[in-house]
Amino acid sequence: MPDTPFPRLNRRAFLKAALATTAATAGLALASSRGRTEALAQNTPARIVIAGAGAAGLAVAAQLTRRLDRAEITLIDDRITHLYQPGFTLVAAGLWSPERVQWANANYVPSGVRWVRSRVAEFDPETNRVVTQDGTAVPYDFLIVTTGLDLRYDLIDGMEQGLIGPDNRIGSVYAGPEAALRTWQAMAKFREQGGDAVFTRPPGDLKCAGAPLKMTFVTDDRLRETGMRSRARMTYAAHDGTLFSVKPVNEKVKELFAGRGIEVAYSHVLESVEPGRRIARFRHGTETVEMRYDFLHVVPPMRAAPPVADGPLSWKDGPFAAQGWLEVDRATLQHRRYPNIFGVGDVNGVPRGKTAASVKWQAPVAVQNLIDTIAGKAPSAAYNGYTSCPMITRIGQAMLVEFDYEGRLTPTLPLIDPLAESWAAWIVEEKALRPVYAAMLRGYG
Repeated sequence: MPDTPFPRLNRRAFLKAALATTAATAGLALASSRGRTEALAQNTPARIVIAGAGAAGLAVAAQLTRRLDRAEITLIDDRITHLYQPGFTLVAAGLWSPERVQWANANYVPSGVRWVRSRVAEFDPETNRVVTQDGTAVPYDFLIVTTGLDLRYDLIDGMEQGLIGPDNRIGSVYAGPEAALRTWQAMAKFREQGGDAVFTRPPGDLKCAGAPLKMTFVTDDRLRETGMRSRARMTYAAHDGTLFSVKPVNEKVKELFAGRGIEVAYSHVLESVEPGRRIARFRHGTETVEMRYDFLHVVPPMRAAPPVADGPLSWKDGPFAAQGWLEVDRATLQHRRYPNIFGVGDVNGVPRGKTAASVKWQAPVAVQNLIDTIAGKAPSAAYNGYTSCPMITRIGQAMLVEFDYEGRLTPTLPLIDPLAESWAAWIVEEKALRPVYAAMLRGYG
C-alpha cells in the first residue's frame, strides 16, 4: 500500500490539525451522547434479545450491560468477524490493507451476554420470540433489531460480487474488505491506461450515501497523481436530479465536479452490466442508455434483511415499505406497532441514519427508551436524524459533513468548516474515527 501523500504544513496549520484530531476524538463522542439520560443501573429480570451483532448490536449490548442489573441479554448473529465498514473506502483508495478493517467479534461481545451463533430466520412479535435458522426459538420480553441491510447485486442483471476486480474492470466499495482491495486493483489498472470511468448510485436509501461520491473523487485524484487525468473521461450516474440529498452539500459537490471535469448523467439508474463487452445499461426515463466503461464502480440496491423485509416488523406502506425497512418512530426508535421492540442502525425505516455515526447517536436513545419502557414510563430520549459523512474529495483532504433529519448542517467540531476541503477533516476520517468507533462498540460515547 502506498504512503498517504500529506501536504507540507506550516506550524500554525499543523497545530490546527492536531487540535482538530483531538477534538474529533472527544467531540464526536460527546455529540453522540446528546439526548441520552444517564442513570444508575436498573435492576430487572427482563429478557432482552438483540438481533444482529454488527456495530449497532454490539454498541447496544455494551450499553445495556452497564445500564441494567440481572437482565438476561441474548445476542443473535453468526458472524465471527466484525467489519469496520467506514474504512472500506480507504482500502479501495489503496491506503489501508483489508486486515485493518477486520476485527474479532468475540472481542466486543460483553461478558455476561449470551451469544447465539446463528442467523435470524423469523421474527414472531405476537408470541415474543425470535426463530433462528437452525430452528431455535429464543423468547424475549424486549427486542432490539440491529440486523443491518443486504447488498442486492442480484437486482442488477448480469452483476455479481465475483465480478469485482481488475479482470472485469469493476469495483464496488461496499462488498467487503477483499472486494475493496480488488476495487483498488481495478482502479489502479484504470489509472495506468485511462479510458472511460462510470460511477453509479442506485435509487432508494443506502448505507453511507456519500461513498459513491468519495470513490469518484478518489479515482479522479489517483489519475492526477500519475498524470493520466487528461486521458480519462469520468461520468457519475446520479439516480435522480441531485448528487447529495442535503442542498448545500449538493451544490458544493456540483461545484467540485465541474471544476474537476467530472460529468454527471442525472436520472440514470443502472439496470444491467455486460462485463465481456464492458457495457453498462441504464434506465433513463423510458429509455435504455448504454455506457462503455474501462472502470465501472457499482453501488448495489440495498434492502432490509429478509426476516425484517418479508416479516411482520417492516413498513407496509409509505416511502420505507419498498425496501422493507423496520417500522420505527423516527424520534424514539420504538416500533410503531409493537412497543416492546426497538431498532438501531441501517435496518431502521427513518429519513436518514445509515452511517456508523448515526449508530453512535441512535444506540443510547434506543437503550434509554427501552429502559423507560421497562420501568413503565414513556420514552424520554429522541434521535434527531444525526448523520455524519466524512466526504473524501482527494487524498489528504475531505469535508466533514454532518446533518439532521431536516437536512440542516449540524457541525460538532468548530475548527472544521463542513463545506470546505481540509486536511483537518481528512485527519478525522483517516486517524480519529477508527478509535472512536472501537469505543462505540464497547458502549462508550
